[in-house]
Order: sequence, then structure tokens, then C-alpha cells
Amino acid sequence: MTRTIIATPTAPAAPSSYSQAVTAAGLIFVSGTAPIDPETGQLADGSVQVQVAQCLHNISAILEAAGSNLQKAVSATLIVADEDDFHAASEEWMKWFPVDPPARQGAKLPVRIPGLKISIAMIAEA
Repeated sequence: MTRTIIATPTAPAAPSSYSQAVTAAGLIFVSGTAPIDPETGQLADGSVQVQVAQCLHNISAILEAAGSNLQKAVSATLIVADEDDFHAASEEWMKWFPVDPPARQGAKLPVRIPGLKISIAMIAEA
């Protein structure tokens, strides 16, 4: 099986311990992506909806770098800091995927990072 590492400056850089994404077996595996503005390096400030939108902008840039797009998403994991934010995160999510959304699961962030309300990981068709 051939693996290809995906890295783009149009999304926040991944730490050296993992890649922004990896393609293999016709799929793109996008690492958990934080709501960081790639131009400023700062965490998106505001509601969980603002942070969901920033995460999806970042994931979109990663998928485009891999030759794909959000419409080819097959699965996603939304990881929230506060379970009470899950409904609001879902409202923003549905703006991005109003029809035939990808499979999705939710989880709670295992650690608290000041200001971080959500992280999203995704799998998409290459």
C-alpha cells in the first residue's frame, strides 16, 4: 500500500508528531484539526459555531491539497471540549453539509486547552 503525506500552508501546520493528512487506499485521513487561523496562527475566537467553521475551512484546504473536497467526506469525528456545545456545533455542521452529510461521531476532548472548543477529524475519498 502506498501512503502519501499531505501538507499545505493554507491550513495550520501539524506538529512533528503527526501529519495534516495521509492518503492511502483511495482515502484521505485528515488528522484532528483545530480551529486555528493559518494566517495568524491564532485560535479562532468566539462561539463553537465560529470554531466549527474554522475547522472546516482548514479541512477543506487540506482536502484540496490532496485533490479532494468536503463533498467527498465519508466520515468525521467532532471532538468537543464541552458536551453542551454539541448541539450548536451540529447547527454549524449542517450549514456545511445540508444534504447527504458524512457519517459522524462525537467525543469529548480528553484535556482542556484554553479557548479550544472543538477539533474535527475527517476521512474523505481521494
